[in-house]
Amino acid sequence: MTPPPVPGRAYIVGGAVRDALLGRPVHDRDWVVVGATAQQMIEAGFRPVGRDFPVFLHPLSGAEYALARTERKTGAGYRGFAVHADPDVTLEQDLQRRDLTINAMAQDEQGRIIDPWGGRRDLEQGLLRHVGPAFAEDPVRILRVARFAARLPRFRLHPDTLRLMRDMVAAGEADALVPERVWQEMARGLMEDAPRRMFEVLRDCAALARVLPELDALWGVPQRADAHPEIDCGEHQMLVLQAAAAAGAPLAVRWACLMHDLGKALTPAQVLPRHIGHEARGVRLAAAVAGRLRVPSECAELAAVVCAEHGNVHRSLEFGAAATLRLLQRCDALRRPRRFELVLQACRADHLGRGGDWPARPYPQEPRLLAAQAAALEVDAGAVARQTLQGGAGAQGRAQGQAQGQAQAIALAVARAREQAIERALDLPS
Repeated sequence: MTPPPVPGRAYIVGGAVRDALLGRPVHDRDWVVVGATAQQMIEAGFRPVGRDFPVFLHPLSGAEYALARTERKTGAGYRGFAVHADPDVTLEQDLQRRDLTINAMAQDEQGRIIDPWGGRRDLEQGLLRHVGPAFAEDPVRILRVARFAARLPRFRLHPDTLRLMRDMVAAGEADALVPERVWQEMARGLMEDAPRRMFEVLRDCAALARVLPELDALWGVPQRADAHPEIDCGEHQMLVLQAAAAAGAPLAVRWACLMHDLGKALTPAQVLPRHIGHEARGVRLAAAVAGRLRVPSECAELAAVVCAEHGNVHRSLEFGAAATLRLLQRCDALRRPRRFELVLQACRADHLGRGGDWPARPYPQEPRLLAAQAAALEVDAGAVARQTLQGGAGAQGRAQGQAQGQAQAIALAVARAREQAIERALDLPS
């Protein structure tokens, strides 16, 4: 089928142009159309999908084509804009409303680069620089710049852009960010190769204290006594996050790493540098953050387990079979074995993020607990239950006339069978 002609003049814009010039893979191409109306696009077979401004899907490829537009600030936050999308809007005007110069380039059908704002030069110099003063009208751009810093960690932030971002935060623009957009940008930044750069930029412009104050509070709080003395809790959190990223961990693990020590910010000064009880405090703080930002349940639940149990996982080399089984049960490792692997990934990252020579030390807790989990899972709980009902414990339960007694007897028998399996697997004394 012959593709329909695009009304007006179509240009590839934004990330596809940037990534091609950087030699990075280009997965999606966005187009801007100059000199056309919405009605002309519809008549050519394009399907309208935009709510806030005219965006259309190509009838064959599904690629997005947006009419060239300008925007005018009309209210607070990222929704407070009036959009003007008419055939008289030029390509340069459309590019001028974009956030960074490296995202404000276009490519025509002959492959020529249109670069009115110096994006190619900034790519060569490794610079994140805003296009113009309209940048200050949209607070989401603070998050986007931080995310691009995580994607392009060798790029530095232009001083004028950093100054403008600080002014935006001081003016309260960051307070207008809605939770969904904060999480969307943060989740994308967490999955970049250098996610710590996102939080460094947010701290530099004072936005982290507005969107994630629980994390921001960790800087300046001393780490535990056996950690590297030059690393405070905030830096430790970043090292842990980077360890997870280096291992290619999924989003839920990276989020758990970001949340795992939040409770240390609330440690009473008189007990520092020890952080007694920070796990329980961290569970509450992580839950509050998840609720506020509407974090997906998979991420929130993993963070809760890691907050509560990472210290016990670290200490598990000292545990006997019974204590090891209780740890597995608190982590729900027998019902959700795959999630327990993710818990251990986060704990290993926590181990690597202590600084000094810690990254060179092995982490035997992980294979040991996986072996204990495998041994416990091999126990046939149904068979143990049947044997218990046929034996004296089951008779005793029936003599009491209560099903509860039978259930307790079965639970004790299954637990003992699992403990014995763990003892054998870990070569522990019985």
